[in-house]
Amino acid sequence: MSFDAFTPAHLIAAQIRDGAVSCETVVTGFLDRIARVNPQVNAFTDVTAERALAQARRIDAALAAGKALGPLAGVPFAAKNLFDIAGLPTRAGSKINRERAPAPRDAVLIERLSAAGAVLVGGLNMGEYAYDFTGENAHDGACRNPHDLARMAGGSSSGSGSATAAGLAPLSLGSDTNGSIRVPSSLCGVFGLKPTYGRLPRTRSFPFCDSLDHLGPFARDVTDLAMAYDAMQAGDAHDRACAQRAVEPALPTLMQGVSGLRIAVAGGYFATDGMPEADAAVKAVAEALGATRNLALEGAGIARAAAFLITNAESAAFHLDRLRARADDFDPETRDRFLAGAMQPAAWYIQAQAARRWFHDETMRVFADVDLIIAPATPCPAPDIGQKTLSLRGETVPLRPNLGLFTQPISCIGLPVAAVPVFGAGLPIGVQVIAAPWREDLCLRAAYALQLAGVCAAKAPEKLV
Repeated sequence: MSFDAFTPAHLIAAQIRDGAVSCETVVTGFLDRIARVNPQVNAFTDVTAERALAQARRIDAALAAGKALGPLAGVPFAAKNLFDIAGLPTRAGSKINRERAPAPRDAVLIERLSAAGAVLVGGLNMGEYAYDFTGENAHDGACRNPHDLARMAGGSSSGSGSATAAGLAPLSLGSDTNGSIRVPSSLCGVFGLKPTYGRLPRTRSFPFCDSLDHLGPFARDVTDLAMAYDAMQAGDAHDRACAQRAVEPALPTLMQGVSGLRIAVAGGYFATDGMPEADAAVKAVAEALGATRNLALEGAGIARAAAFLITNAESAAFHLDRLRARADDFDPETRDRFLAGAMQPAAWYIQAQAARRWFHDETMRVFADVDLIIAPATPCPAPDIGQKTLSLRGETVPLRPNLGLFTQPISCIGLPVAAVPVFGAGLPIGVQVIAAPWREDLCLRAAYALQLAGVCAAKAPEKLV
């Protein structure tokens, strides 16, 4: 078997370990593809070619010396540019940050994937300071959707979704505060995993909103997603929010399927009336998983409002010095949201945290009766770049905040979610598979079952040259 840009990561690693292809050949192939395709999609802001080729040669030398290789040996991956990458300034999608000194060391999750044998090929475009759902970066340019270059990739992990979908890297890393893994996964048609809040350490990544920030992987294949997730697990004392839990591998459970699991479809706030693509995707996933029950997550709208207030307050406090000194160097869209947060009454933040706790407790009662909940990931497929409004349930609403309509309530209480892609007649759209805290294994089992059934699968873009 030979590899191409859309070969799953676990098969690439197996071929390298078997000696069927050299790591250097694989990495060179992906670097060549990045050079050719990235000008179309604008997913990469930095390409670490020299580093990648040096690591590839070390892996080939280790294999020739008879040494055991890691589970992701030779698999290229890329990381959203809010992850520290040794030797590069950590941009976080901003103009201001690119003046920072180069990072002396990689982010912990990059170190862990590298220790498993994966090869970093670069840093990825993103919304400024992660405060974005569109992928339209004012400083580095809009990241484009590989399935239609006139459309958005979604944000804020825009480069992660676009690069993975375009075959520029089999794996990528992103962050998710209010939906920034799940929105690009949905619009670009790839799998994404937002783990439980506190599951994966955020050490040496640039923060957005401390009490909501998550990090996680993107992939075109569920086995790859589980392998990357497993490689990154373990506590880290340098992230105060990171739970010091033992590693709980998800890969060995993938083939257990969904038989016996209690699966329900979220209605009420999450109803897909008037959203034909989202409705069809949710129905296809529900049918494939045998979900016949509907339930309402009471208070989801309140949780979304709470997430807005918490995000505004915490992010504004973090950026206050930059706002005072260099307000003109922000994207005006981002700056204005930070300024609004800076002027937000403290009482609102306190009430939002109380509402967050209430919604958490209400949702935990729901999980006493169900194992998984299915909900739409976005209300629509990828909008046009530059689009400002969205028709939603008969009303014209601002596009930017409403791309996260269905993701915000879930991240507000830190639940694990697998975003799974559904391709209809046209563009992809995603569905969230949601579990109780620390049950990423159930999310991934369901995603794997959907992939086996052919309901959810990443597809090679037809419109790239």
